Amino acid sequence: MYKKLVYGLDGLFPLTNGNRVPYINFDNAATTPPFSSVLYGINHFSPYYSSVHRGTGYKSIISSHLYDEARNIVLDFVKADPKHHIAVFVKNTTEAINKLSYRLRDEIKDGIVLSTYMEHHSNDLPWRYKYNIDYVKVDVKGRLSLDHLEYLLKKYQGKVRLVALTGASNVTGYINPIHKIAELAHRYGSKILVDGAQLVPHHPVDIKPVEDPAHIDYIAFSAHKMYAPFGTGVLIAPKDTFKTGFSDHIGGGTVDLVTIDEVIWASPPEKEEAGTPNLFGVVALIESINTLKKLGMEKVAEYERRLTRYTLEKMKTIPNIILYDDGDVENKVSIISFNIDGLYHGTVATALSLEGGIGVRNGCFCAQPYVQKLLHISKEDIEKYKENRDMLRPGTVRISYGLYNDFKEVNIMIELLKEIGSKIEYYDSKYRNPPFYSK
Repeated sequence: MYKKLVYGLDGLFPLTNGNRVPYINFDNAATTPPFSSVLYGINHFSPYYSSVHRGTGYKSIISSHLYDEARNIVLDFVKADPKHHIAVFVKNTTEAINKLSYRLRDEIKDGIVLSTYMEHHSNDLPWRYKYNIDYVKVDVKGRLSLDHLEYLLKKYQGKVRLVALTGASNVTGYINPIHKIAELAHRYGSKILVDGAQLVPHHPVDIKPVEDPAHIDYIAFSAHKMYAPFGTGVLIAPKDTFKTGFSDHIGGGTVDLVTIDEVIWASPPEKEEAGTPNLFGVVALIESINTLKKLGMEKVAEYERRLTRYTLEKMKTIPNIILYDDGDVENKVSIISFNIDGLYHGTVATALSLEGGIGVRNGCFCAQPYVQKLLHISKEDIEKYKENRDMLRPGTVRISYGLYNDFKEVNIMIELLKEIGSKIEYYDSKYRNPPFYSK
């Protein structure tokens, strides 16, 4: 439906039988190809590229103006209030969450951070080694347990300072009810961070006005997952978060005055962005946002839901298929995890690539505790993996759509999966030990 908007989809790539076919990318949760508008925007701006906030030349003025105006475009995309919020440009969602984990140290101190069993490691590990942390459980279907969340909020009697959770799982695609959770967190005196890496590119996001009890305090997301792969991410936060103290990265651009004896820091967001900024990355991001806004995020979400619903119905016809999905397509983004019973997940992913030119991801997707829950991996099994690092690790195969994928591509994958599922021994023998097996 939207293929003409995306660059690089017309190449042919080799299969093991010597044929060359169009590449089918079903690994968009990891990274997306660029919009053509993004590449055009980069090329169009290139003649004006210069230093930001560091020169009086005409090009520097243009570059600085674009960089500053980009913050308002980003804030508007998620309905943030520029009077209350700021957008800090970073490399990706991981850096954004790490930055926030450092900057909240005075606010959280000896308080509690609640993460969840659903999280990407990037929204677990940054909190794990700095604060007292506890985890919200998931139910038997892999959905976040709101009952357990409220139990923990009550248990800690106002000591929970932050609930850090994903907007949408990068394993199952399940969308968390972030506004319901925000209202609950605020009721017990906590703030909320949403890891928006999987949510923002696929679903409308409104963080709501600060006077609304359901508002989102912090949100982070990455440009490379929304058709702008030039190394930029965003942290949106209240200005007061950065009013005192200083960044975890300091240097050029972060100061107002420096003497041998003292430092006066610049105002946020400048004091959070040390060094020369990634201007091209910001250009790419705002071009992507402009394209997505023209398309309409509701329309994008609905199209991807149609793809997902169609795929799940077709996958039920695949022999030996195991689906990790509760069937609620309305409350998930376009991510599907599955296995073929009797085949290692790496075997299935490799066969899809070499037999059909289909790119998927397999493994645990940097969300090992969640995958362990979904697959019912015992503590005894984990001990075995710790003792023998060469053991093949459990995991799943993940399909993740972008707005440019279509039903024809889905049908090609379904037919190949039917063959793989009906010829377990053949594919196990053929692709048991490829050189890029994911452990």
